[in-house]
Order: sequence, then structure tokens, then C-alpha cells
Amino acid sequence: MELLMEPSRTRGGYEEALMSQVDGDPTSFFQAMSRAQMLQFPHKRCSMVSLDSIRKDPRWRDPNLREVITMLSHPMDPVKSNAAAYLQHLCYENDHMKQDVRQLKGVPVLVGLLDHPKAEVHRKACGALRNISYGKDHHNKVAIKNCDGIPALVRLLRKSSNMEVRELVTGTLWNLSSHEPLKMMIINHGLQTLTDEVIIPHSGWRRDPTEHSRPQETEWTTVFKNTSGCLRNVSSDGAEARQRLRECEGLVDALLHALQSAVAHKETDNKVNHLCVNCVCILRNLSYHVHKEVPGAERFQEPVANQVPGLGGNQKKKKEADCFGGKKPKGWRNGPSDKKYGTLALPKRTEPMKGLELLYQPEVVRLYLSLLTCSQNHNTLEAAAGALQNLAAGHWAWSSYIRATVRKEKGLPVLVELLRSDGDKVVRAVAIALRNLAIDRRNKDLIGSYAMRDLVSNLPCGQQRPAKNLEGDTVVAILNTIHEIISDSPENARGLIQGHAIQKLVAINKTSQSGRETKAASHVLQTVWAYKDLRNSLYKGGWNKSHFKSTTSGMPKKPKSGKSGYDDITLPLMEKNQGHHETVASA
Repeated sequence: MELLMEPSRTRGGYEEALMSQVDGDPTSFFQAMSRAQMLQFPHKRCSMVSLDSIRKDPRWRDPNLREVITMLSHPMDPVKSNAAAYLQHLCYENDHMKQDVRQLKGVPVLVGLLDHPKAEVHRKACGALRNISYGKDHHNKVAIKNCDGIPALVRLLRKSSNMEVRELVTGTLWNLSSHEPLKMMIINHGLQTLTDEVIIPHSGWRRDPTEHSRPQETEWTTVFKNTSGCLRNVSSDGAEARQRLRECEGLVDALLHALQSAVAHKETDNKVNHLCVNCVCILRNLSYHVHKEVPGAERFQEPVANQVPGLGGNQKKKKEADCFGGKKPKGWRNGPSDKKYGTLALPKRTEPMKGLELLYQPEVVRLYLSLLTCSQNHNTLEAAAGALQNLAAGHWAWSSYIRATVRKEKGLPVLVELLRSDGDKVVRAVAIALRNLAIDRRNKDLIGSYAMRDLVSNLPCGQQRPAKNLEGDTVVAILNTIHEIISDSPENARGLIQGHAIQKLVAINKTSQSGRETKAASHVLQTVWAYKDLRNSLYKGGWNKSHFKSTTSGMPKKPKSGKSGYDDITLPLMEKNQGHHETVASA
């Protein structure tokens, strides 16, 4: 490394020299420090002044990590900011360096600098924390939490209007939110601030519906992406977390507005794609168990499944076109016509819906169906199907309205089409959504007539997997959906036989290495065999009772309440340590 030469006369001063950036060569930082000291103390130029903690011989060297951390407490602000920038550089994709910074107690000092009045100092400190918090080593995340880093980050977000600082703060919070024990702390300290400072203003939604100004366009910014990613993670933390987010003023409204804007401008699969995924994933998670967890849900519970006025019954009706464009299939069990649906006794609205109530209003179905229709992104498709899946679960009035609305909005063909997707999780979410939708009798008949072939085509033939090579969980979901469709429906069971499914079901039952697949296939076979009128068809196909013999403990027990037992067949919350997208950047 070259000796630092005596600086020439310069027009700049001390601050200008010290505020140089680290651009690939960290040595420039220390050269700038020495240059600045010689500018401040011109009488010492000839002696080539250096910091004792940096220089031990006439040649420059890179400082060790302990020395850099010590510089974070230097009385001169430019030294602090440049030391923080150097740490950001060192910790970029270097897990060993992050661990050393933590062990040398550098994290508390960096967190303390977040409250520094100088923008350059707290910006560089936050950049270092963002890189330190990235990665699978959760000890770094915990270290930031242990020195009150989360409240400090939230304070910095509130006080700074600088876009780069906001990107760094929200990126760090996104990283921290990937660690389960920190999620509720982020909610407690930052939920309302993140909503008020980022989600609402960037979404374009306005709190006052009476204001004359038109809603602003959604700002698809990095800050919005980071914040929605953070909230996507914390929304998966459990019932308390879900309820806190549902009750956060303006959050649900703003997320729905942003998605509606993306659909209206056909932006679901372009540069804002990641943002759309985050928004719809949050709404999917908040829709989970909504039929149990929202305040006052018990007022809308159905004592017996499918008994909401207008949604059941066996009254005779004339043939009418179904949502697939044809006539009702043979064996149609009548439910409400679309005309009848328009007069259903929905709870009267004395004022516009807002907040968590928007999660389960029938109008939200159109938004999710639009996403399923216009998006090609598998994550968006999975989340939108999962939201419908969650809303169609349970036995309360709103889930009945949701199930009927999906049919009314011609959403069943959209879902059936997605069974042909090559995305494993998309097929799984759609299959379970169809299972929940089939709780509605009209939906069950339609799904049995139009979806059976696609459901069966996704099944493996024993140990031989189909071309898609679907995961075991997806195969089980498909089998469970088929079981729901044929239960109490001889016509659907007949369609299953005619779709050449028995061979696959028997093969799974006899040869599958998965106990869950075997059990699910066995339940389907036993249900088919229970229809005595279908046995002649089975005999003609070469099947006999032995092929339908259970290899499990027996038929699934129906709950004493008489319900179908599928209250909780909803999309699992985000899998632990999956689905989050942390932010990384070098200095």
C-alpha cells in the first residue's frame, strides 16, 4: 500500500475531506481521515499525523475490527459515520464478520447512533445494522432487539423524511421480522407507525372518504415493499398478531386499495409484482380464522351447516345456466338462483364498511378473482386462492355469502383452470379452496361436474408421480377435496368412476410410501364403495370389495355437531423461515 503523501493545498475543509465514501476500496476512508487531520493541524503535516489506533508503522494498514468499532464512539461525527460505513461494507454477505461485530459489542453502539442528530451518522449506522441483521443467524437479530434497536428504528422512521434512511430502516425491520420471537415486538412498537408513515401514504388511500380530492396513485417504492414485507412476516405470528393487524386503523383499507390499483392498472406482474405478493399475503393471513376471531363473530355463526336463509333447501327450480356457461348437470341439487342471491338478507349496513370488516365482505371476492385471472406469478396466485380458501371456511353467515359470491362472480371456472398450473403450491391452495367452496351444495355439484377430471389428473398412480411431481401435501389436499365432493353425492361419485380414478386411488392405497396419502385415498375409496347403486359399475370395471378395503384405522369420524368438519381447512400461515425476503445492500 502506498505511503500517504503530504496533501496539496486544498479549497475544501476538514468536513469535506472526512465525508468521503467507501466505494469498493475501504482504504480511501482512512486516507481521508488522515488527510482531514493534517488539514485541521497544518503544523503537524510534515510529521504525517495518524491515529494511534490505526497506524503503528510508517506504512498504512487496514485497521482491525476492534479499532473500527472503537471509532464509532469517536468525538468527531465524520469519523463515526465513516466507521459505520466501513462496518456496513465489511458485513456485506459475511456472516463471520457479523458475528465478530456482535461479540465485540458493536451492535449497541450502532443502535445508539440511530438517535444521532446528524443525518449522515444515523444513515450509515442504520446501513450497517441492515447488513448485520440479514441472514439465517438470528443471534444478530436478537442482539439488535436486546439493546432496544426496534424502538430506535421506529423513532428514526418517524423523524426522518429522507427516502434513503427510510429504506434502510424498513429494510432492517423486514430482516428482523423473519425471526419468530421478534414479531410481536415489532407489532407492539412499530405497527401503527409503519401503517401511518408508509402503508397508508404510499398506497394512495385516504382516511377521509368525504374529501373532494381524488385518491392518489399508489407509490410502488422500495420503502413500501420493505414495509409490506415486514408486515407480511409478522402477520403469520398467530391469533394475537392477526387481531392486532386487523384492528390497526387504516391498514386493511390501504392494502385493499393498493391491490385494486394494481389490478386496475394491470401492474400485478411488472415492477410492483413483489409488492402485490406482500399485500395479498398479508390479507390472506388476516383472513385466516376470521370466522372465529373477529369481535362479534358468534352473532353470525350457523347452528347447522348450509342453513343460512336462501343458501340451502331442496325447492324445485327450473333449469338455468350455470357459471360454466352450460345447463345444470344431471342430479343438480337446488340452491338459490342468482336472482334469489341478490335478495339475500345480508346484515344491513348503516355506514360504509371499513377496517377488518372489509376482509370478509362479499365484494372482496371480485378483487381476488381478478388477481387469479390477470396474474402469472405463482406466489400471487397461491395467496389469492388462499384468501378465498380462508374466507370460504367455517360455518358462519359471511362464509356462506362468500361461497355463493364466488359462484355468482363466475369464479369456479377460474379456480378449476388453475388446477392445471405447474405450481405445486398453487394447485394445493386451489384444491383446498374448492373443498371449502363445496360446503355450498350448488358449488359441490358444479365442482363435481367440471373439476373432477382436473383433480384426478393431478393424482399419482401409486409410486409413479405425474409429470408435475406434486408434493405429498398437495396430493393429500386433492384427495381430501375429492372426498368432500363425493360425500353425500352419488352423482359426483359416479363421475369419479367414469373419470378412471379408481385405478389411481387403489394404487395409492396399496403402494404409496406416504401414510397420509394412503389414508386419504382409502377414505375416498370407502365412500365410493358405500354407494350400493354404483357397485355394478365397479364390478364391470373389474373391481371388487377387496380393492376398497381400508388400510387405515377406518372411516373418518364425523363431528357430533353434524358439521362437515372442515372449519379449519384453511391455508396454513406462512411457513416458518420461508416467504420472507430480506434486504441486503453494500455501502
